[in-house]
Amino acid sequence: MCIKMQPTVFFLTTVLILTLPVIHGGKVLVFPLDGSHWVNMKVLIEELHAKGHSVTVFRASNSWYIKETSPIYTSITVHVEERHDDEEVYSTFVSRLLQIQREGRSAWTRFSLDMQFRDSFSQLNKNICEMVIQIFEDQKLMQSLRNAQYDLVLTDPGVGGGVFIAHYLSLPLVFNARWTVHGEAHFAIAPSPPSYVPFPVAELTDNMSFAQRIQNMLFYIFRNQLYKNTVGPHYTALAHRYFGPGVDYFSLFQAADIWLMRVDFVFEFPRPTMPNVVYMGGFQCKPSKPLSKDLEEFVQSSREHGVIIMSLGTLVGQLPHDLADEIAAAFAQLPQKVIWRYTGDRPATLGNNTRLVNWMPQNDLLGHPKTRVFVAHGGTNGVLEAIYHGVPIVGLPLILDQPDNLSRMKVKGAAKVLDFVTLDRHIFLQALQEVLHDPSYRMNMQRLSRLHRDQPMKPLDLALFWIEFVMRHKGAAHLRTESYKMPWYVYHSVDVIAVLLALMLFILIIIIVVIRYLCCRLCCKRKIKHD
Repeated sequence: MCIKMQPTVFFLTTVLILTLPVIHGGKVLVFPLDGSHWVNMKVLIEELHAKGHSVTVFRASNSWYIKETSPIYTSITVHVEERHDDEEVYSTFVSRLLQIQREGRSAWTRFSLDMQFRDSFSQLNKNICEMVIQIFEDQKLMQSLRNAQYDLVLTDPGVGGGVFIAHYLSLPLVFNARWTVHGEAHFAIAPSPPSYVPFPVAELTDNMSFAQRIQNMLFYIFRNQLYKNTVGPHYTALAHRYFGPGVDYFSLFQAADIWLMRVDFVFEFPRPTMPNVVYMGGFQCKPSKPLSKDLEEFVQSSREHGVIIMSLGTLVGQLPHDLADEIAAAFAQLPQKVIWRYTGDRPATLGNNTRLVNWMPQNDLLGHPKTRVFVAHGGTNGVLEAIYHGVPIVGLPLILDQPDNLSRMKVKGAAKVLDFVTLDRHIFLQALQEVLHDPSYRMNMQRLSRLHRDQPMKPLDLALFWIEFVMRHKGAAHLRTESYKMPWYVYHSVDVIAVLLALMLFILIIIIVVIRYLCCRLCCKRKIKHD
């Protein structure tokens, strides 16, 4: 009996082994950007860990959110000089910006504040460079990194630390990107004709009038120069110190093997792209999970009216008291229930229908069938989650890419955008009622949701495939253009055009000389014949 069963057991065992997913655990070195960007990176790290890969994360000793100990990664903590809390710096900047805008202060005051923000961004990148220097000068640490034999470096190019470490260790480089140190990531790698590719922060579309194209070109020229002047000196000095004067620091960014872009073409306007750009917009989105009992009871108490949720991101937990009172007063006039992430003092006009929370399960609330409107600041994460769940937006943009993100949703008919400068309870209430009762907003957002979800592969699975692709093949050089190594005059064929123009001019001169010569000969013959 046992002898007869052995072939069957062997066959079943073989089939089971062959059908099990084969996992080759790789080693990934991660250099993240702190703050809200860490939320994105952590999603990738969790999935890498679940796939059996070993992940090591660099973090500063004064990190906001990146914990030193974690079950999903090993950390390398770089002890940095204690400075003012960067999170507090940005929060203070937003508060001052709101105050200046609402009080109608002079353009010079606003310009001065912008320069302070630029200085803060410059200081952030200077701190990153100092952190990288400390890593490179620690010979014991560098030797341990070499001995670990990592398969690739995964980094956010919003700062340059991971780029330099990858180049120093000669490792393949994968970006988790929306921005680089020079602005929106597409502009660093893909052709971006300003005639129909709107520059971020210009709040334009891909269908521009002549005046708008002039505006877009000016943004393109001056903003790029601003980015270079702000971060360029820090990274240029770092590149020259460790790689020699012949290395352009930004070419190290452009040499990345794979760019995992946190957008897709439901959100992005159509534009040229490159073979090594992988679109994973909404990769952090997922079906909603059940709410806590207390929160579910509050949501269900809204009955047929539904729920409005409001969050202005991780850095804006509170607003000026008078502005918070205006927002609360508008909410109080609605039949809907409201869940508002707010950490400031309780507004005096807060209605019984509004619940203030220090934190809320945003994804789970957006996916709840009773959620009607999302009041948001326009961060990329929140906008993509709203698209995923098909919830229209009332936008209150603050800084950075937020106005541009919301302007895209406005153009697509899925958002109503307001200005904090003119905001009061009447304007806010009118906007909420418009989005609640005009079915076009929900229909347009649900159409975007269907387009976004209709993909052959989930964005997160696509991102993991390409990370593992780079591990398997030790890079993706066959997908990477070499254009970044060209001087600007070669890239734009200025030298070719100049040579062709010179050749045409030479031929034209020859023709003119010949014609003049023939004319002179003819004139001479006529003169001799006449004589």
